[in-house]
Amino acid sequence: MALKEALFYEPLNEGRVRCLLCPHNCVIPDGALGLCRARENRGGKLFTRIYGECSAVNMDPIEKKPLFHFYPGSKILSIGTLYCNLSCRFCQNWHLVRGDIGTEYVPPERIVEAALAYKSIGIAYTYNEPTIWYEFVYDTARLAKERGLKNVLVTNGFIEEAPLRELLPFVDAMNIDLKSSNDNYYRRLCGGRLEPVLRTIKIANSSCLVEVTNLLVTDENDSDEDIKSVVDLICDIDPLIPLHFSRYFPQYKMSNPPTPLSRLYRAYQIARERMPYVYLGNIWEEKYETTYCLSCNEPILKRRGYEIVEVNLEGNKCIFCGAENRFIL
Repeated sequence: MALKEALFYEPLNEGRVRCLLCPHNCVIPDGALGLCRARENRGGKLFTRIYGECSAVNMDPIEKKPLFHFYPGSKILSIGTLYCNLSCRFCQNWHLVRGDIGTEYVPPERIVEAALAYKSIGIAYTYNEPTIWYEFVYDTARLAKERGLKNVLVTNGFIEEAPLRELLPFVDAMNIDLKSSNDNYYRRLCGGRLEPVLRTIKIANSSCLVEVTNLLVTDENDSDEDIKSVVDLICDIDPLIPLHFSRYFPQYKMSNPPTPLSRLYRAYQIARERMPYVYLGNIWEEKYETTYCLSCNEPILKRRGYEIVEVNLEGNKCIFCGAENRFIL
């Protein structure tokens, strides 16, 4: 694996270091790894083990991220590596998180050239948690921005404020996974905490386009109370943030049955009472993938899967009533 000295850490006594990248703030003895397994203490210095180590490189629809309000209908070069700083029992990419697959070293320059060659709108850092790939994402995003490309993060939002703010000038859009409105849920099922994720949503929303995904896990966070609480948290930040409720399927260490469709439909109904941009993922129903005007509620972008099938916009204005909707086009 590629080693490069990490950003955001401090030396301690007896050769230990404290990582300052994410809220775990791991204290790492010499020769040991942090919780994310991506950072290693060697001789009292912290190194990233995964710089440039790509586990997947694909051209994806932007809607797959999911981002429905950022260059809809476009394709984006999507890259990922290994490991994560959370330990979600329902992880859908657990083979990446556990490091069960191989990687290939690809430098930032090659990623940017590939994005340009494939006429991508930019680069999406996705599949596993991109913030633990921080040094590579930062270098690649800066270079991409210089070449006129967009940068997208698909992230759990579990990052400290200082590294987030340093990266944000190069980020154009983020989909942030808000796993629950309940801190105990984060601690019990994900090995994290709620507050840092809310902070990330708030800070990022003032800098770039933000969309939020909430995976509804059967009998864990899919009650009316849970859903209303998620909606309240987002509306307290910005009710125009697009919200994606995603259907859960049994994965990894979780055997709860798939989210009942009735719970997803109910989540949509609850959220639409306060938020104009609400979507349901993993069910493939046009009604719940369509964007409706925030003013007149007419369909302004109809989707079928990842395909745009009808556009009723002039720029970002609804052709029915003229209202401006939140898009980056």
